[in-house]
Amino acid sequence: MIDKLIQKIQETGAPVVVGLDPMLKFVPDHIKKAAFEEKGETLEGAAEAVWLFNKAIVDKTYDLIPAVKPQIAMYEQFGIPGLVTFRRTVDYCRQKGLVVIGDAKRGDIGSTSAAYASAHLGKVKVGSSLCRAFDVDFVTVNPYLGSDGVQPFIDVCMEEQKGIFVLVKTSNPSSGEFQDRLVQTGTAAGAAGGITFSDRPLYEVVGEKVAEWSEQFMGKNGYSYVGAVVGATYPEQGMVLRKVMPKSFILVPGYGAQGAAGKDLIHFFDENRLGAIVNSSRGIIAAYQNEKYSKYGPAGFADASRQAVIDMITDIDQAFASVGR
Repeated sequence: MIDKLIQKIQETGAPVVVGLDPMLKFVPDHIKKAAFEEKGETLEGAAEAVWLFNKAIVDKTYDLIPAVKPQIAMYEQFGIPGLVTFRRTVDYCRQKGLVVIGDAKRGDIGSTSAAYASAHLGKVKVGSSLCRAFDVDFVTVNPYLGSDGVQPFIDVCMEEQKGIFVLVKTSNPSSGEFQDRLVQTGTAAGAAGGITFSDRPLYEVVGEKVAEWSEQFMGKNGYSYVGAVVGATYPEQGMVLRKVMPKSFILVPGYGAQGAAGKDLIHFFDENRLGAIVNSSRGIIAAYQNEKYSKYGPAGFADASRQAVIDMITDIDQAFASVGR
């Protein structure tokens, strides 16, 4: 699947993923009105509104982008109907030829992590049948329970030819409360013997573990099926982590609404403009609410999203041009 993602990025020239993270406040009133008239002001009505919203945006952007990233919490808030819409959205995006990154941030131990992996990436045996639940192409994984929590995902990825993105340095402001904590680590001091200790941030230690996990399952293009999440809001850390994890594709959140711009992204990529894919969620799906795209109005919300994607691609291209890539 990592090879398919790279192929799609090269075909579109857009290392961009649209985050399908719908909240009802993003959905135009006319979409909600139509859904509520059919399903009522219920969880079913909310889920229908989200589906209509997602479908319109996908229809207007799928030819520009390689991938989408639905955040499952935005669907879970509407209960079982919301999860049905999540799966419906995943299926529709795959029909459109898009790679689907399920943003679930799952991670537990042993059989629990294996169950999460089966639900999102693999299949489960029901009697004599093998059934798929959400069937995304990649899923985001929380590594803070260690290898016990990550290895079950890698095992399913190897079986299904799918991938994961492991949280390393996230884009949110409070990420440093834990991820930036200095951790004392030791390395052998060479022929003289002994151990040299040094203090390094936790995210760097996690990045080294991701690099170790990545060796288990490599694609044909030199990148692993085991990728990493590193926020665009921390470009200096991104520069360090690109070197720490040379074979891991980096999913980069934080563009747009969270403050990062194209100029902040260069160090996440390799010299061939590969190695990373940049996410924008509300900056695209709620673009019509931004003054810059107000001319489209609620009726043209999907057209506003298309223009926001085009502008994002242009911004990234200009950033590459500024450094001669």
